[in-house]
Amino acid sequence: MTAGTPATFSAMGESRLLVFGGIALIAAGMLFGDIFAVFVLHQNGRQTGQALLTAAQAVAAQNSLAVNAVFAHIGNLLEDRGTKVDAHVHMIDAGYLALLLALLQPYVALSASSKKFLAKLFLTGGLLLPMGIFLIHYVGMTYSPFPVIGWASILADSAGALLIIVLLAEGWGFWNYLRDRRAHPLEPDLSKDRTWERRALLAGGTVLILLGFIYGAWYAGLNLYEHENREMVILKDLLDPPTGAGGLDASVNAYGMLQAEKAVQIAAHSHIIEFGLLAILLSFVQPYVFLSERWKRIWVRVLLAGSVILPIFVLLELKLGLLAGGIADAGGVMVIVALVGMLVGVVRYTGSLDAEVRKA
Repeated sequence: MTAGTPATFSAMGESRLLVFGGIALIAAGMLFGDIFAVFVLHQNGRQTGQALLTAAQAVAAQNSLAVNAVFAHIGNLLEDRGTKVDAHVHMIDAGYLALLLALLQPYVALSASSKKFLAKLFLTGGLLLPMGIFLIHYVGMTYSPFPVIGWASILADSAGALLIIVLLAEGWGFWNYLRDRRAHPLEPDLSKDRTWERRALLAGGTVLILLGFIYGAWYAGLNLYEHENREMVILKDLLDPPTGAGGLDASVNAYGMLQAEKAVQIAAHSHIIEFGLLAILLSFVQPYVFLSERWKRIWVRVLLAGSVILPIFVLLELKLGLLAGGIADAGGVMVIVALVGMLVGVVRYTGSLDAEVRKA
């Protein structure tokens, strides 16, 4: 704590609440993603490959009942994987939206109490939405009053509707601000200082996004169509395999390797862009991170280093195997640790910006 800091914390304003909740959602989503990658993703992929081989063998034997049973099992595996990926992505995206809304608050023409209520409502929906998605695979249709929608889906859809309502209300407040042709924000905006951490996050985030787009363009131009053609050839071989079990095994292995190759390249492309967006958003909310300059710089360096390490070693997984996967997970942990460090700074924030609002 710096000299002259009040001993007590002020009530959490809507901007600070959204910053705190946004960073917490992003950190929690990334932690869930790391756990999923280590304990579920690879095991799920192995089981899916084995099931695909069994299905190909059943097709070769013209056993339609076995084919149906195996593809039902594959569908179950894909739902297990898909709901966890969706929960991970939706939690992080809700965090991004919370940070954006925090930046928008000085331009929302609503009462302070209404804006604080909307912030709480948004964070509630941002937490319940991924929870509902995660539970879809486990709850299913048990005790559901509807023929095709389970309770977990109802929870996820209701939380999504909650987020939409909040965004519409915030949009209405922003429209009121624009309609009144105000020359200045309704409350003091975040400071426009050019501190090292803000400039580092802005520059680093911009570079990360640029690299992500360049890599995506390179992948689309050189590999995308080749992957699609190779996939068609492999699937044709699975339906009309060479004589003997060895031909099926080779086709299934080739299909698995192709999917892995596509997955690591798409994951590297998307992760580096997401980390760039995260860095840029965090640069704007640094005034709410109440830490010393030294610790702010440490967390910025850790976040940017992890943002580079993770996508690079995701790309190297096919060449280096588990070693690259472990280093990539370590990069993800670095980003999570940096986010938690900044979150501590938000908790320690003394409310000086909120006090300025009350005085205005």
